[in-house]
Formats: sequence, structure tokens, C-alpha cells
Amino acid sequence: MQDLINISNDIRKDIIEMIYEAKSGHPGGSLSCVEILVALYFKIMDLSLDENNMQVDRFILSKGHASPAYYAVLSKKGYIKHEDLITFRKYDSYLEGHPSNKIKGVEISTGSLGQGMSVANGMALEKKLSGKNGMIYCLLGDGEIEEGQVWEAFMSAHKYNLSNVVAIIDNNGLQIDGTVESVKKLDNLYNKLASFGFNVKEVNGHDLSELIEALNEAKLSDKPNCIIAKTIKGKGVSFMENQVQWHGKSLSDDEYRLAMKELGGNI
Repeated sequence: MQDLINISNDIRKDIIEMIYEAKSGHPGGSLSCVEILVALYFKIMDLSLDENNMQVDRFILSKGHASPAYYAVLSKKGYIKHEDLITFRKYDSYLEGHPSNKIKGVEISTGSLGQGMSVANGMALEKKLSGKNGMIYCLLGDGEIEEGQVWEAFMSAHKYNLSNVVAIIDNNGLQIDGTVESVKKLDNLYNKLASFGFNVKEVNGHDLSELIEALNEAKLSDKPNCIIAKTIKGKGVSFMENQVQWHGKSLSDDEYRLAMKELGGNI
């Protein structure tokens, strides 16, 4: 577990470096989902290829603006050269602000919020119809699930009994315009998802043990799965934590030095 904690800290340093170098990006929601991605990519997912040259387990980053976290994880897994990370959002870089499927390891281009769960359903249904093994994981933001399409997708996951799909909600409580509570409440989220026919689990989204346990349980479920991961936006950088202004904002030189000092990085 300590290895996974160390990887998570390295990912956070990469996120700060990328956004600082780009002078733009979304640090808050990238930092909040680090442990979720680390649990998936370093403990849970089968990244081997099937007979059709597709990954056995597949991942969709529906909240595409958290691409810095995604790219940093993909770099750790060898899909992206680490030295390329600092080209993030640069004019001639392939590491765009939102993930593109021209990047090795990225299943689909995302960033138009609300669409990822529908894509995940399609992938899961194809596996069901073809008799293939493997799980489909979809990471959504809690602000994102205010989109109506998400709830239509949840209904479809239940209708087609997609027990091989796992929706993970990064429940950090903040979005671009303020708190999720003030923009459009998500009252009784657990009960809502359960009423939509999901196997629901609520966990601390920064506790790797809880995440891994919940993700392993989802593999055994006979229903569509949703993990509500309670997280802190900007996790790991004191002046960013639970601060809505860090949804989409770069760092000054002083802020960069302070963030990297807190994370134990080289400046």
C-alpha cells in the first residue's frame, strides 16, 4: 500500500508541474481523483489485450478536464513518455486539455460532460453480447452528473443489466460555478442510484484500501455498480483544498513553489 501512496504523491507533483508549465488547466478536480486512478491502474484493472487487440478492462474519463491526472497515470504505466508531460496544452503537443484517443492508452476522446457513461454502457453491452470478460470503469464528476444524459445512461445500465460496468463518482462537492449543493443539489445520491437499480458503495475517495475493496466487490456484483468516492477538491495542496477558484486556474511562481514544497517535489 505504501507503494501506491508514493505513486499517488508522484502523480500530484506531475499534475502541478504540468499545469504550471501550461499556464492553464484544472488542478482541483485532477488532484481529487488521484487515488481513484491509482487504485484502478495499479491494482484493479487488467490492462492486457484480448483476441481483438482491445484491453480486457477499459476506462473512460468522463470528466475529461481532469486530464492532467490521467496523463500522469498513463505516463507511470508507460503509455506516455514522462518528459512529454510538460508539453501539456502547448500548441504543438498531443497532450491536449481533454483526452484524445490518438494518445496510446486512451479509449475515447472525452470532455463534453455527461457523455462518458453512455459510452461505457456501449462497451459493457458489447462485452455482454459477445461473451467477453472484463469490466468497464467510468469516472464522472459530481457536478457533471447534473447532466440529464447521465441519468438516462444509468437507466440503460439497469435495463440491460450491465453488471460489468462501474460508475465512479468523484464526489468533491465543488464545480466551476460554486458548490454542487448551491448549483443543483444531489440530495440522497446513494438512494437515488440504488433506486435506479445500482449496487452502490460509498467510500473515502482518498483511502486506497477502501477504494480497492469496493472495486473488487463490484467485480462480483450481479447489478450495475456505482462507487460514490467522497473526495477533497485540490487534495494534497493546502491552499487549493476545498477552494472553488482552483477548479480551473494555473499557479503563480510562488504558488508553484509552495505546492511542490508541500508535496516534497524538486523546485
